[in-house]
Amino acid sequence: MKPVDIQQVGNELAIRWDDGGESFVRLEALRRACPCAGCKGEMDILGNVYKNPDKPLTPQAIQLRRVMQVGGYAIQPVWGDGHSSGIFAFDYLRRVAGS
Repeated sequence: MKPVDIQQVGNELAIRWDDGGESFVRLEALRRACPCAGCKGEMDILGNVYKNPDKPLTPQAIQLRRVMQVGGYAIQPVWGDGHSSGIFAFDYLRRVAGS
C-alpha cells in the first residue's frame, strides 16, 4: 500500500491510500511517533535500547513545514523546530494513522 495523496488539513495529515482508504493523523501524534534513533532510541547488539529522556514538544515541534517522499517506500516530515531525521515507511505510517 502506498499513499496517493498527502495533505495537511489544519492540525492533521490527511492521507489517501492506493487501496481507496483514507487516514487522518494528528500532527502531534505523528511527531510523537517519530521513528528516528534520537526519538525512539537505538538498540545495541544485545537488544538493549538506549534512549534520550522524553522532552516536552514546543509548539514549533508540531508545525509541519513539508513532507518529502523517500524513494517509493516512505515519507520524511520536516518540522518547524528543524527536526527531519524521522523516515516513516508507508506501513508504519498507516499503523500510526490507525487505519
